[in-house]
Amino acid sequence: MMQKPLILVTNDDGITAPGIRALIDVMKEVGEVVVVAPNSAQSGMGHAVTLNNTLTLEKVTIDEEIDNEYACSGTPVDCVKIALSQVLDRKPDLCVSGINHGSNSSINVIYSGTMSAAVEAGMSGIPAIGFSLLDFSWNADFEQIKPIIKKITLEAIKHGMPNDVVLNVNLPKLKAEEIKGIKICRQAKAIWEEDFEKRLSPYGKEYYWLKGEFVNKDKGEDTDEWALKNGYVSVVPVHFDLTAHHVINQINNWDLY
Repeated sequence: MMQKPLILVTNDDGITAPGIRALIDVMKEVGEVVVVAPNSAQSGMGHAVTLNNTLTLEKVTIDEEIDNEYACSGTPVDCVKIALSQVLDRKPDLCVSGINHGSNSSINVIYSGTMSAAVEAGMSGIPAIGFSLLDFSWNADFEQIKPIIKKITLEAIKHGMPNDVVLNVNLPKLKAEEIKGIKICRQAKAIWEEDFEKRLSPYGKEYYWLKGEFVNKDKGEDTDEWALKNGYVSVVPVHFDLTAHHVINQINNWDLY
């Protein structure tokens, strides 16, 4: 008999978040599941790792069908690192991260703990996918998007993935029958226009609260933002080599030598 694929599941919303529980349900239909996820919310942590504090790793039982489920005190990237080092006895065939409560499209991929966990797996040579639903509610309806997540996962396992590439999958907040399909996209060129609101604590101490507005300046119809706005699931291949190859020759003309 062929061995079931070994799938590492993680997230950034915490191990008890409804999103990861839904993702685990899907992955149980696909392969052997090992879960290593933060013991509390770690949204917006990006690719942070824990250097100056200790890490804890506690075996937990949340799903009776899973023998290997662990809550880690660190970041999503810590979870992937410690899973590969301390939990797994072989390299997983796939790492899936999410389902994130909220969007990780466009520039949000830079800040996302969900996607950074996927990137960390990809850096270790593991095919990886980050899944996000454009609904920040803790009680978001993940049930209806399970078939889409399963379809993308099975296709990734069937065809394999290019080296040094992971997938950033975002799903619109729509009923299943309203989703028009899946589009392979590029990341939209958008930014957060941010500000810090100064406030005063009851004890008279000043503090600041980050606020911002997401501004999409990209009018292209081949972007993740366009796809999501128009009722499609967006799939963006993410390459974590950050070299701007197209400007190397230009900078070689500088008087640096």
